[in-house]
Amino acid sequence: MTHKFAAGADVYYDGGTISGGARGQYKVVRQLPVERDNRLLYRIKSTAESFERTAEEFQLASGGARDSW
Repeated sequence: MTHKFAAGADVYYDGGTISGGARGQYKVVRQLPVERDNRLLYRIKSTAESFERTAEEFQLASGGARDSW
């Protein structure tokens, strides 16, 4: 399995039902290693927040715009 988004990429984060999270534009900080469950995970950061979030690849769209979904 390979990650779709590289570090530094602008993405749109759709949030989550359990973790909540502010939907909007984020930047990929880094790709996380693929574990046994084969989920593709990323650390992402919004300029509006002082902390990073963990997001699964299915929650992200390229270009930082929801139109690309």
